[in-house]
Order: sequence, then C-alpha cells, then structure tokens
Amino acid sequence: MLSTIQPEDIATRSWRVAHALSVDDAARMAVVREQAAPNKGRLRGVAARPMFDAMNEGVVAPEGVDFRKDSVGGVPGTWCTPQRALSGVTLMHLHGGWFNWGKANAFRNLVGQIAARSGLEAFIPDYRLAPEHPFPAALEDAAACFRALTASRTGKVVVSGDSAGGNLALLLASSQTPPPVAVVALSPVTDLALTGRSWETKAEDDPYFLRSQVEELVTAYLAGRDPADPAASPLYGVLTDAPPIQIQVGSVEVLLDDAQRFAQRAADTGVAVELHVWEGMAHGFVSGIGRFDASSAALSEIARFLGLHAGTK
Repeated sequence: MLSTIQPEDIATRSWRVAHALSVDDAARMAVVREQAAPNKGRLRGVAARPMFDAMNEGVVAPEGVDFRKDSVGGVPGTWCTPQRALSGVTLMHLHGGWFNWGKANAFRNLVGQIAARSGLEAFIPDYRLAPEHPFPAALEDAAACFRALTASRTGKVVVSGDSAGGNLALLLASSQTPPPVAVVALSPVTDLALTGRSWETKAEDDPYFLRSQVEELVTAYLAGRDPADPAASPLYGVLTDAPPIQIQVGSVEVLLDDAQRFAQRAADTGVAVELHVWEGMAHGFVSGIGRFDASSAALSEIARFLGLHAGTK
C-alpha cells in the first residue's frame, strides 16, 4: 500500500528542484488560460485526434534537424536526426495523448528540439492507440521498439516520454532487461487510478483537463483492467534497479501529484531521481518553445541530464 505523502514534505526533498515563475511567463500564462478556458475538457474520444495533432504540429520547428519515417521493431515512426549527431547513444521518445491520441510525426518538432539540444538522434514510435488497441498494446509496441533499438543500434539507448508517453517510458524503466540508460518523463501519467490529491487541489488551476474527460480516456485505454495494475501504472510498480530518472512537471497541473509521488517512491527505492517543478506552468509547457522562458530552460535541463547519464558530456 502506498504511503500518504504530503506536499509540504516533498517540497523539502533534495531531489526536488523548484523553478520560479518569471514575470514574462506569468503574463503569457494568463493569456494561455484565457484562450484555453472555452475548450477545457472538450477534447474527448477519437474525434479529438485531428485537433490534438494540429496542436502539436504547431511546436516551433528545430533548426538543423532532419526527419524521416521508418520502422523499428515492427513499429512505424519518425526519426529526428540533428546535424552532427553524437554516435553511441540513441533516444527513443514516446509521445503523449492519453493513450487515445497522437501521431509520431506530429511530435517531431518537440522531439527535434530535444534532439537538437542533446545532440542525440531520436526515434518516435507510432505505438497503437486505444480504443481500437487497448492496454497493453501501447506498452507492447514501446517495448518492441526499445528492444530492437537496443539490439540493432550500437551504444546506449535512453528513453523520454511526455504525459501518457511518460507513463510508458517509466514502465520501460522497470520492466526491460537491460533497462534504458536513463529516462526523462515530462508530466507523466503515473497513476491511472487517479488518486492523486492534485486532481482536486489543481482542478481549477489546470487550464486543460477535467477529471470526467480523463476518466473516459483512461477507461477506453484500460478496457476493464485494474488501473492500479503495476503493468499499467508505474506508481504501483517495483523500481529496484531502475535507471536514473528526470521528471519535469508544472505546478498547476492535475498531474502534479502523479509526478511527485512517483519521484518520492523512486527516491525511497534508491533510484537517482530529479523532480523539476516549474511554478505556474501548465501541462505540456515544454512544448512552448519561443513562448515561455521555462520551456527553453526545461529543455536545457533535459539535455544536461541526458548528456550526464549517456556519457556525452
């Protein structure tokens, strides 16, 4: 049974890094809130896929990164290759979308930004989506792709993921042998039972999600499976021998406690973990390149972490 962790306890942990909200970002977030308010919680079901992909297509394109489609381990996807890519390390990124939405190619700009800053060639798998392909299809595809990269590419494999992709990335950290060299999770979904206090305490602050909306998406994904199954929710899994993990999350997300509680469990298990909490930032803020100061700063933290643990810096 999970212990109850109070937010004030987490705030004092040495592995938790708090980032202040800049004046400029505060003003920009106010605009985002105003723009998002009419559509809060309205993205539902498969009908939301085109709008979701269009939003992610709008991320600022990186400079000096080439894209190409391919298949790895039988899973189609998109390569993001920076000029003068470093040899010996490959990044696999698992995209978000609550397991129901998202195409790899729509996330090429976000992942390309990570690739450009880290110097790592990255592959984004087009894992199967619910409700057509419920749990564990997405995890099976992620694992197949990871194993193929590990077997066919020379050197190390690191894994990143955002939101639902963060869930899959963290599951790979504890289920694969050998595991990824390091894992980066952006606002990860770690608890499909939705028991985190921030589902209530951040319900008004979060500009995007409603609990009823997310419950529908999770139900479609799990298709009757227990949301607290450790194979679906990394918060409930065994973290022994997990690689170093970095988590990025905004302070006004309903997923804040998913990140905080997972980080606490990882630290208690002896995992080298970093939790970066960005004051005033909402879900997906890392995608706001050129709009938020916090986005560029978070990308720099990600590149530092990947370089440190992949041995490229």
